[in-house]
Amino acid sequence: MPGIVAFGRRWGIASDDLVFPGAFELLIRVLWWIGTLALYIIHKGHFECPGGAVLHRYLVVLLVLLGVIILSLCAIVYVSAQGTIMNSGPRRSVPALVYLRALLYVPEFVLACLGAVWVNEESGVGIFWIIFISMAIGVVVVFDPLGSQRQGATVGTGRVLRDMESSESEQFLQRARSLAARVWECRLRLLCCCLPPDDNHRAAFSNIGQLFSSFFSDTDLVVSDIAAGLALLHQEQDKMEPNVWTPSHSDDLDVALESATHWMRFAEAAYGWPLYVYSHPFTGPCRLTADCCGSRGEQYDMVGGENMGCHFTSILQTTGLQYRDFIHISYHNQIYEIPFYIALDHKKEAVLVAVRGTLSLKDVLTDLSAECENLPIEGVSGACYAHKGMCQAAGYLYRRLVNDGILSQAFSIAPEYRLVIVGHSLGAGTASLLAALLRSTYPTLQCYAFSPPGGLMSKALAEYSRQFVVSVVLGKDLVPRLSIPNMEDLKRRILKIVSNCNKPKYRILLQGCWYEMFGGVPDDSPTELDIPREEELSRPLLGGDSLLHHSPSYHSLTSDPDFSPSPTHQTHLPLYLPGRIIYITEDGPPRRSCWSQASYRSEWANEMAFRSVLISPRMLADHMPDVVHRALQGLERETQNPLCPSAQSNSHLNVI
Repeated sequence: MPGIVAFGRRWGIASDDLVFPGAFELLIRVLWWIGTLALYIIHKGHFECPGGAVLHRYLVVLLVLLGVIILSLCAIVYVSAQGTIMNSGPRRSVPALVYLRALLYVPEFVLACLGAVWVNEESGVGIFWIIFISMAIGVVVVFDPLGSQRQGATVGTGRVLRDMESSESEQFLQRARSLAARVWECRLRLLCCCLPPDDNHRAAFSNIGQLFSSFFSDTDLVVSDIAAGLALLHQEQDKMEPNVWTPSHSDDLDVALESATHWMRFAEAAYGWPLYVYSHPFTGPCRLTADCCGSRGEQYDMVGGENMGCHFTSILQTTGLQYRDFIHISYHNQIYEIPFYIALDHKKEAVLVAVRGTLSLKDVLTDLSAECENLPIEGVSGACYAHKGMCQAAGYLYRRLVNDGILSQAFSIAPEYRLVIVGHSLGAGTASLLAALLRSTYPTLQCYAFSPPGGLMSKALAEYSRQFVVSVVLGKDLVPRLSIPNMEDLKRRILKIVSNCNKPKYRILLQGCWYEMFGGVPDDSPTELDIPREEELSRPLLGGDSLLHHSPSYHSLTSDPDFSPSPTHQTHLPLYLPGRIIYITEDGPPRRSCWSQASYRSEWANEMAFRSVLISPRMLADHMPDVVHRALQGLERETQNPLCPSAQSNSHLNVI
């Protein structure tokens, strides 16, 4: 589990991660050796020509060197495949083999340079340069900027870390977290290098860097450990018996579903032309071309807004509204400032505010600003706080709608209409908070939040929002289950399952990939270790102490009742989904044919049903707005068809 220690630092790759890259290079080297041997045999007896002796010596040395490299790779692959994720004892020789393999690059580099001069590319010199460049890229990828700190923490100061009460250890860990926060901040700046360096971006980078460093600071996991843990956790969840429960049924479910289906298309339209083209790949570009590229008529001048571009045309196509129905369309996008539009829906007699979800790097930064921020709401008793990024976005929309008079303009046209706010994902969270801010002014407003984030608002706000917010969650969607406490719980479960697994990592990953792609029966191999082997499996690489064994997440899995987390370990306030929740699940077997039509069931669900992340290939697909819309339309069709078995079971059963 701990990263491999080599060249005086710890790397972002474990000693059991060399099986697949080593096997791939081994295949290339074997083919190269066979090709070189064939070339040598073909030209044997023809080396008397000028320069033939040089070529002969070159091929012989190349064959010998390739043979040594192949043997070293065989040893690396074999040793790396030994043991388990936590039992790195059988892999103690991996660093020495890595040193040997790195040393063999020196004669190979010299031979490649000589080959380029003597024989050009005829003996596979180009293959070496491809491998060498790939290796250099791989080193950059697995380079851990905190490697020297981690190595010092796990080997040089192991005695200090054992005394977690001492002020010296707390200061050391605080320095390590501070350095980690700066590293994450630099990574974010590099990833978002196209964004202007203003104060909002700098503050967001700093806050997100601190959040990430706090989350990963008490573990010693590499990426492949997380992948293996997710694969094991998915199969463990699938082996569990489904929890069939019968919540209290409400007669207004069908009405809420009908309204949600109607309003979903407006939330989907807020994404503009990118989602429209994605949903209509063959006809969408042609439908948008005339208005986007041609001269726009006077109708466009009737609508206020900025940066509309081709978005207005796609909104018209998706919603079916007319030009005159739109009051304002804004596609201005900055961090904490997200696009929205306002229109009149005469069918439902509503002034509609639709808020766009995540579609840019700036939106991602708003999503990741997950700290809590106070959001005082008149008439709400209890602590009122919410997700910082979405709280800021809701405040921006409130200023635009109220202070700029956009809502007043809409209600001056249709004073008898009610206010409806909709959104998906980031837009759903922002719409829910905006609805809470506007509730005192517009007491009849309704909000429909599609796939809202789980870590959105405090318990008091969530209870208050039940009066006017309806949330819709589909299947195993990750985002409604995404909160910092839920991620901490997922981290603890991953640590537990990889610590107790008695299979090598390469087998876990291979079987996990097969299970994800083709399904089958979940692996029934034991995951709990035999008691006599527990001490052996806790031995870290090269005998050094792993940060894992001193982390609060690791000790929370033990049975020691006297353990208390380090005071430097940050705790996070719980955040909840907004309003009443309609939970939609796919009816039938967990895996179906791509050509078969899905059927769905729905029910009012309790927020506690989303306090744990479910691992599934559908956890991202179920979040897509077009998928949510199709599920709602499918439910509407089944409700209209009383002979549909799924519709008949809708009223009393749900599976979580």
